[in-house]
Amino acid sequence: MTTSHIGAAPSEERVREALAGVEDPEIHKPITELGMVKSIDIAEDGKVAVGIFLTVSGCPLREKIERDVTAAVSALDGVREVTVELDVMNDEQRAELRKSLRGDAKEPVIPFAQPGSLTRVYCVASGKGGVGKSSVTVNLAAALAKRGLSVGVVDADIYGHSVPRMLGSDAKPTKVEQMIMPPQAHGVKLISIGMFTPGNTPVVWRGPMLHRALQQFLADVWWGDLDVLLLDLPPGTGDVAISVAQLIPNAEILVVTTPQQAAAEVAERAGAIALQTHQRVAGVVENMSWMQLPDGSRVDVFGTGGGQSVADSLSRSIGANVPLLGQVPLEPKVREYGDSGEPIVLADQEAPAAAVLTEIAGKLAVRARGLAGQMLNVSPA
Repeated sequence: MTTSHIGAAPSEERVREALAGVEDPEIHKPITELGMVKSIDIAEDGKVAVGIFLTVSGCPLREKIERDVTAAVSALDGVREVTVELDVMNDEQRAELRKSLRGDAKEPVIPFAQPGSLTRVYCVASGKGGVGKSSVTVNLAAALAKRGLSVGVVDADIYGHSVPRMLGSDAKPTKVEQMIMPPQAHGVKLISIGMFTPGNTPVVWRGPMLHRALQQFLADVWWGDLDVLLLDLPPGTGDVAISVAQLIPNAEILVVTTPQQAAAEVAERAGAIALQTHQRVAGVVENMSWMQLPDGSRVDVFGTGGGQSVADSLSRSIGANVPLLGQVPLEPKVREYGDSGEPIVLADQEAPAAAVLTEIAGKLAVRARGLAGQMLNVSPA
């Protein structure tokens, strides 16, 4: 690549400083910190050759790394041409990389369960299927990421996984040593069992395998420093809900229901599991609250009052305020954009459903990262 910069060729130190501004697109740390800079050769005529170690041979983002390195070095005065030579880390280098990211622990740990974790973890739960739980999850994630937060989504609905489609991602995770690098879509990191199964193959597993899969999603995946982690749980109060309570005891429950009283009664059970697991219920989202007709009138397709009923019932049983965070209207666009992999909060921000979902995300976002509500390892003097 030829540039118009005129002057003496830059020093190796300046080139390395420029490379410090290039991040690995999966790990999101400077390539200089990750040991990815193999070599820097600078000729007197301003031609610079940079050798870069890729973490794995099949790195899906190798072209982006090459472009970013070329752009960073080309911006330096005195550089006339940049060539990038790609190599691959050996096993020993990958082991060192894992050690630098994860420490010396032989067994992966769940970072969100550690006492010092500042990540807000929300388990999006429902008593029954078909209430739009996954739609709520992906739209909240996209809205939170749009606000500048670092967001991850675990598709914990192993049997009914749908998050990759709704976020428009068909990418596969990259494995580096014993770490899994999650793909990103719309600024959201995501992981799903659907990324590991061919086509639309069903997952036929019993409880222990579900637990192990969830544990791997939380511990083996390199999430980085997340502000918010959302888990799209399967309906009900079965194995996965119990595993989440065991693996991330500080996770909070976000209950999704429809206005229908029958659905609300079932949703109450999903929220009431907090009494047994000692988790906090962050609030209730009422989905499909009404449909607005072209003449401006509303039709209560699924009745009214279910969301407030769940919030009131959980407040009484738990003994703490459980707010109704919002009522999301029933809109065909939510389904249409979800099928095309574009959350409505990004695709049509003026739509009534998008406005409510964005407002709910704002309520979750203003809850600052911190140690409030966590168990502290202290004792009275």
